[in-house]
Amino acid sequence: MFVNKDSIYHFRLTFDLLFVVIAFLIAAIFAQSFSILVSRDYMFGLLFILSLAWYLSSNAIGFYEDSSSQLLTFQFIGIIKNIGLQIMLGIMFIFLSKENLFTRNFILYYGFLLFFLIILRIVSFQLIVNYLRKKGKNVRNLVIIGAGEVGQNFWEMLGKNNQLGFRFLGFVGQPTTVAGINCLGTLDELSQIIRIHHVEEAIIALPKEEIESLDTVIKICNINAIRTHIIPDYFRFISKKFKITMLDKFPIITVRDEPLQEIQWRIVKRVFDIILSLGAVFFVTSWLFPVLMIIQKITSPGKIFYVQDRIGKNNKVFKCFKFRTMYEKYDDKKFIPTTIDDLRITSFGKFLRRSNLDELPQVFNVLFGEMSIVGPRPHAIAYNELYKEFFDEIKLRSLVKPGITGWAQVHGLRGDVPDEEENKGRTRKRIEYDIWYIENWSVSLDIQIILLTVWQMIKADTKGI
Repeated sequence: MFVNKDSIYHFRLTFDLLFVVIAFLIAAIFAQSFSILVSRDYMFGLLFILSLAWYLSSNAIGFYEDSSSQLLTFQFIGIIKNIGLQIMLGIMFIFLSKENLFTRNFILYYGFLLFFLIILRIVSFQLIVNYLRKKGKNVRNLVIIGAGEVGQNFWEMLGKNNQLGFRFLGFVGQPTTVAGINCLGTLDELSQIIRIHHVEEAIIALPKEEIESLDTVIKICNINAIRTHIIPDYFRFISKKFKITMLDKFPIITVRDEPLQEIQWRIVKRVFDIILSLGAVFFVTSWLFPVLMIIQKITSPGKIFYVQDRIGKNNKVFKCFKFRTMYEKYDDKKFIPTTIDDLRITSFGKFLRRSNLDELPQVFNVLFGEMSIVGPRPHAIAYNELYKEFFDEIKLRSLVKPGITGWAQVHGLRGDVPDEEENKGRTRKRIEYDIWYIENWSVSLDIQIILLTVWQMIKADTKGI
């Protein structure tokens, strides 16, 4: 995990780029012939584009990050994303260049061959690593110095990732009564423990009450030539998406890294929102709105739209537009969370909620810049006050613009349920999904969420309202 990390990254990347070239050449030979490929030298421009695209996309999605500890299924998703982009670029190039020989068969051969070669590389590498480690090679003796919460969490992670190449010997520090924890001795015995157990690497995870021993511990490790790594106790407050940067000579740890902090990604997302919302206005709402409005008037006389104050980016309140789905006699004077099969919902309102069409007027909120197509759903003020009672970090959702649909919603986490305890757990999970989205945003993730939302609208998913 710590040794040869850069070397392993370059090894995998080099092999995969080589496979891009091999798959390209074999696909060209199968589709036509090598002589025809050579005669159309501009096709090698496509090979350059595909190689560059693989390098950029694989790094953008973190395909090579800690892949030794990732499951094959997780890497499989990364392969599909990368190859999907390769196929799209291939189709675009062939269309724009008006290529008439290297067409459908060439693209299919290339995609299948590249997929097979990358899978072969992953499996072969893993088999070789497992074989070497069974022989006792490339395995390092490790101790964790500090048996507090951070040290125990790291120990649990090691148990779940036996591919990291460590032979865990035990803890050094204050004895603990936690079952299954092997304590080799105290900090005063560290030098002796290192010599007796032939320790090669150490993870320092001292709890705050023992942090004054850090200088002594590092000095002992240096004297014994032990490779040392430090996990500060405050890392338990940091998300998985933290970032470490240098500002002059000071290392700065950003607790939560968000892609949309960068202005170029905010511009990309805004342009994406404008294009999609304008498309929705011209091609969908222009004919669908009149139909829904007529049905609304016939089935439930009263206002067609429902306008509500909701919490937006930076906790600013804005007017959120929806189709009205409840009988008009109900108002917001008494806050009652909406649940599935709520008697206040009209018959047509149930359809609107199941199909998500009640949110369609929010495309205008998107055009006004108050919302995004994808993001955490905006809470009504009363909901926000209720939810923050059992989720302290709820304000993290307001770091980005709220969305018409979101990562939580495509996972069925819409609305509330009658049972209070179940609803608390459901709400916590929904907010956790929202925070995960903020930390992992990408254009491809937005497209994935939009496609899932459209699918759920088509089948009128009944998992939530």
